[in-house]
Amino acid sequence: MHRKQFIKHCGFACAGATIGLSFLNGCASRKTVTGKIVDSDLVITTENFLSEKSAQSTYRKYIVVAHDQLRYPIYVYRFSDNKYYAVLMQCTHQGAELQAFGDRLQCPAHDSEFNFKGEVLNGPANESLRSFPVVIDNNLLKISLKYV
Repeated sequence: MHRKQFIKHCGFACAGATIGLSFLNGCASRKTVTGKIVDSDLVITTENFLSEKSAQSTYRKYIVVAHDQLRYPIYVYRFSDNKYYAVLMQCTHQGAELQAFGDRLQCPAHDSEFNFKGEVLNGPANESLRSFPVVIDNNLLKISLKYV
């Protein structure tokens, strides 16, 4: 392959990758929100689960909640209007921050996998994730940060 052809092919490949990645990012259903700490609760509204892509009321299955005072974000999974589950996104193997992929969480360091309840699906982690009680008060989700 000649130099000009090589540069042309690389340029098209880079442009295609950039466009493809931006398209995938736009299609991602993950949403990260910033919660508010009130007493010992991390508080968000249930409206954070509403999908912005649809004119109808469709809901995301999960969101990731962050706050400056928390070292790791919290993954909140929505079962229904009145049932939510929250787990800390910290791997129990060596403490890496987990990545959310739908109804599972994965550790980028050693590939441990957890389900939406924080239960281990694949090791090397062998302990479930820390979970948090979730209380619904009107349209507010209150995630209790207290250790029980």
